[in-house]
Amino acid sequence: MKTLLIISAVMIGLLGVLEVGLRVIVGFGNPLLYIADSQIGYLLTPNQNVTRFGNRIKINQYSMRYAPIKKFVEDSTLRILIVGDSVANGCWWTDQEKTISAITEKSLSEKLGKKKTIEVLNASANSWGPRNELAYIEKFGLFNSQTIVLLINTDDLFAKAPNPLVVARDRNYPDQKPPFAIAEVISRYLLATPKVPETKKEVELVRLNLEAIKKIQEITNQNNAKFILAMTPLLREVSESGPRDYEIKTRQRLKEFSQTENILYIDLLPIFKSALEPASLYRDHIHLSHEGHQVVSQTISKEIISQQPPELVVKSQSREK
Repeated sequence: MKTLLIISAVMIGLLGVLEVGLRVIVGFGNPLLYIADSQIGYLLTPNQNVTRFGNRIKINQYSMRYAPIKKFVEDSTLRILIVGDSVANGCWWTDQEKTISAITEKSLSEKLGKKKTIEVLNASANSWGPRNELAYIEKFGLFNSQTIVLLINTDDLFAKAPNPLVVARDRNYPDQKPPFAIAEVISRYLLATPKVPETKKEVELVRLNLEAIKKIQEITNQNNAKFILAMTPLLREVSESGPRDYEIKTRQRLKEFSQTENILYIDLLPIFKSALEPASLYRDHIHLSHEGHQVVSQTISKEIISQQPPELVVKSQSREK
């Protein structure tokens, strides 16, 4: 009996150490939470502040990966709204200050900050597509942003309709905290993934997503703002294997669509391919490394700067020489 008590005490102690380690060092037990939305599908629960694997993640009152903001801004503020999926969001492996939006904000502040307060907002969530992003803008507006950047990747052109059913059913979209960090590890990595009901089957996904992009452009124009569409490639598109045939055709379709609709389109494929080591720009087959974030930020920043009044840019550049 005594031996059993000792063994039980040791096991409880080890579990306690494991629980504390998983919470403090890794951040398990405190995942980002999501809320379902009938139009958007889902979005990050407002007002969150968590740390995962040492990376800080802050979500404001509008479900953005950004500090709390005012809905409207003064003339002295240049506000940019980046809307996108996990590439824009950065996910748990990217610290708040290393997201594409944060790097862009810092870059623009260095070049334009003497005359303007720069804000680069980040409205994004994992696996969002153009229709999720359109629904977000329709619900919340543009926040008085002077430039809207829709940042997509090649796969987003085939994104399905917004699906609120993933919240609380898919382990990647929890709506409440687990009771223990150990419980999160078990549910996330050891248990089978529950099947999530899909929305109705659709044909012509590309057409539906292009229509959503067009509507975002129309809303931007109605608000006298500038619209930039930027697309990052998949890793295979910059590797020796190259893009698949349907991806080549769809990219051409997007290019022709952008020309017809007079959309400012930045295709990052040739920029990524020109890198000395294109693979170094990626974390996996779709998400970008810190170096990849910097390339996207530099490209977007350059375009935004070109849209500013010459006197603002010239003075800021002369300061750097």
